[in-house]
Amino acid sequence: MPTTLKFTVLLIVSMAIASLSFAFYQTQRERRALNADLSSRAEVLGTSLQEAIQPPFERGTDGAIDRLLARFTQRQYVKGIAVYDPAGVALNITPNLDPALAFRPAAVTQAAQTGGGVGAFLPAGSALLYVYGLPLHRSGSIAGSLGIFLDADYIEARVSRTLRDSLVNAGVQVLLTVPLVLLLVRWNFTDPLARVTLWLRTLRTGQPDATPALPPSEVFNELHHEMTHLAHDLGAARASAESEARLRESQVSLWTAERLRVSLRRKLQDQPLFVVSNREPYMHTYEDRTTQVIVPASGLVTALEPVMLACNGTWIAHGSGNADRAFSDEHSRLRVPPDHPRYTLRRVWLTAEEENGYYYGFSNEGLWPLCHIAHTRPVFRPEDWALYQAANRLFADAVLEEMSGTHSPVLLAQDYHFALLPRLVKTVRPDARVAIFWHVPWPNAEVFGICPWARELVDGMLGADLIGFHTQSHCNNFLETVDRNVEALTEWDRFAVNRVGHVTNVRPYPISVAFPEGPPSADRWRGAGAEHASLCDELGLDSPVFVVGVDRVDYTKGILERFHGFERLLDECPWFQRHVTLVQIAAPSRTRIDRYQRFLDEVAAEAARINARFGNGRWKPISLLNRHHSHEEIARYFRAAAACLVTSLHDGMNLVAKEFVAARDDNRGVLILSTFAGAALELTDALLVNPYDIQQLAGAIRRALEMPDEEQAERMRRLRQNVREHNIYRWAADLLTDLADVRVEHTAQVGV
Repeated sequence: MPTTLKFTVLLIVSMAIASLSFAFYQTQRERRALNADLSSRAEVLGTSLQEAIQPPFERGTDGAIDRLLARFTQRQYVKGIAVYDPAGVALNITPNLDPALAFRPAAVTQAAQTGGGVGAFLPAGSALLYVYGLPLHRSGSIAGSLGIFLDADYIEARVSRTLRDSLVNAGVQVLLTVPLVLLLVRWNFTDPLARVTLWLRTLRTGQPDATPALPPSEVFNELHHEMTHLAHDLGAARASAESEARLRESQVSLWTAERLRVSLRRKLQDQPLFVVSNREPYMHTYEDRTTQVIVPASGLVTALEPVMLACNGTWIAHGSGNADRAFSDEHSRLRVPPDHPRYTLRRVWLTAEEENGYYYGFSNEGLWPLCHIAHTRPVFRPEDWALYQAANRLFADAVLEEMSGTHSPVLLAQDYHFALLPRLVKTVRPDARVAIFWHVPWPNAEVFGICPWARELVDGMLGADLIGFHTQSHCNNFLETVDRNVEALTEWDRFAVNRVGHVTNVRPYPISVAFPEGPPSADRWRGAGAEHASLCDELGLDSPVFVVGVDRVDYTKGILERFHGFERLLDECPWFQRHVTLVQIAAPSRTRIDRYQRFLDEVAAEAARINARFGNGRWKPISLLNRHHSHEEIARYFRAAAACLVTSLHDGMNLVAKEFVAARDDNRGVLILSTFAGAALELTDALLVNPYDIQQLAGAIRRALEMPDEEQAERMRRLRQNVREHNIYRWAADLLTDLADVRVEHTAQVGV
């Protein structure tokens, strides 16, 4: 449809341009013809009147001149006539002329000076006149001049009528031609090309191919011939890649998407991978009467998307977009990504009440602040807990439906939204291998005990065969919480929990990102200087240097502390004023929750205050971009920034730090990283800071801005090597390999 629409618009625009051009030419030609005709009429009339008026003018007989003027005034288009003396003052003038014409116009003056006839158009108020001047003689010399004034308004009326007729004719042609052309294009090109596209998609996604039914024609016969060869080459390349990946797997080498895919195919014995999360990887929305496909701002999506692309599994998630239902089939499924389908997305539908209670209520007003040490009091409501339980059952039912017919399925549940789901799934499918990865910190046992339903949450998680956290300290905290809340045997020597005969392993798996391999392509890499200049133009800024922060607007991300540290830097180092700008990409998040809406307002107010204090002209210290940005947009800011600020007050990992490192192909830029983010345990070449220490934060920004190029390069090389070796594929391989090694039970598990 978009292609057809573009073609239609192009066809209409082309025809409109051609019609308008012809109409313009036709009206100009009509105007020139009418002007020439009026000029000819004036010249003939002027010559006749000059011959008639010359004798009485020489004798000075004013009465005879007035009678002649009155007689000639009755001619068609004549508005009036005047006779002027050598000084340009009217001697004789017809009464219907504007009094302002008692002084001769320029054309009549020119006629008296040159001794010949001169014509010109003359605006007269709202009317348009054509004046034709001739000299009058007395005693052989020019002693006056004659001015004839003709009505020229009819010219514009005729030209307008011609233009209108031309436009009506053009509109009729467009209405008749466009449908016919579109019909022919659809029959002969659009439908055949759509069949070709479908066939190519089946080849690209590794599905069984089918021969496209193309109309017999010279063009499509050659296209079919070439595509057949392409399909053969694609199959050969796929087989070759799998063979090479198997060889790489037997050696110590980097984990790649292909290596992960081949490894999991062997270890999982071709069983699909099932992932369940609250956040969906692709969301369809209606905006301004068009449909948009949005990749939500989420570290979870950033991490899991490459894994799903490699594994061709099924991702079960909440369908939160207002256009999601329109793009899902009758089973609430669709293949994604939209432009290159590689795995299945199964959407689960929640009512507004369920979403408010399960997601906004219990998950994000209760568990989120409970797990993060950010000094926001968690809120636990019985009604939210009831909806959290109901939502977990709803998602579990969807997971079990997708698993139907799969022997020993593998499930990877994501995050604090689904603490109950492992037990629900394992009870029905004891043959399933179930893991849950907790993306946020796990607090100590005393803190977690604040939750009124701590025992139920821990028991639900222990239904899994494997529980993953980002760091070892989170694993330790979880095992201590188990000891405090449920009856189970905690095996600290091998970090496992034995509850009612079911063993759950607890392991740290530091999550990461997909590291780009190979040289950067020209379309995604323009150099830091060129990218910086382009972004300055787009933002309307005059700032030689950027530092960047990328976050959801969340009170755990340390955005206000970051602002205060930057303000302290400008106070203590005034030479950075008008020189450095903090670009804060702030994606609105969970704005239905009062605490988040208030925090969004606080962030905007604080940025405005600092800008009012220091801003000057086109430079301002903080550029707050309060909207969602795509990964491609964010990568541009990463490449242009002198430093990236990751100042989380408490974070499980924070993938922004690793995304910044992965984006810096030039080995430049400095990462400033909070010690309270899980990434700080791995990225030790960053400048590590306590975000609560504003002075230390200001000093780290100054050090980053003044760091020599050689030190920047050395630190960034080590950071990039770390992220490259410990990428998302290694994370998935480690976690899923451990899960595949689990010996599953074949008797139902009953919660206690």
